[in-house]
Amino acid sequence: MDTDIVSEPREGRRAGGSFETFYASTADRVYRALAVALGDVHLAREATDEAMARAYVRWRQVSVADNPAGWVFRVGLNWATSWRRKLRRERAFPDTEHGLPVFEAALPDGDGEAVAALAELPIPTRAVVVCRVIFGMSTADTAAVLEIAEGTVRSRLSRAMAALRVSLEEK
Repeated sequence: MDTDIVSEPREGRRAGGSFETFYASTADRVYRALAVALGDVHLAREATDEAMARAYVRWRQVSVADNPAGWVFRVGLNWATSWRRKLRRERAFPDTEHGLPVFEAALPDGDGEAVAALAELPIPTRAVVVCRVIFGMSTADTAAVLEIAEGTVRSRLSRAMAALRVSLEEK
């Protein structure tokens, strides 16, 4: 039995073995994806930090996952969703608290109309678009990261693309 394979996580071998290397190569991408999915750059920063802290604590398990960055994205999305739920109980919290500049900051190359259309999508649908389009994940990987069925990924993506087409045609 090859002890190197057993003792050193698969992602660790690819990323130099350390959480620090993983963080340096992944944190900004996860942050941008969460900013788009959540529609709030401040909440996305908090969610990224929280998810990365949780990944650090569980690095031995996370580093051998099929998609460690996807794991961090999902943890951040779950944390932010829970935080928003809790906050809603205390006071009203709009879905896009800071408006369209949130999306423009996360997607600086996006045109204004596409950014506005993306902002209109609900967070679960936006999360699928982020995974499939921004992260370039497969349907199976997206389903695994978001913990939903592959059929749900396909239907949400289909509905999102249709909504985006309609929204962009109207403008």
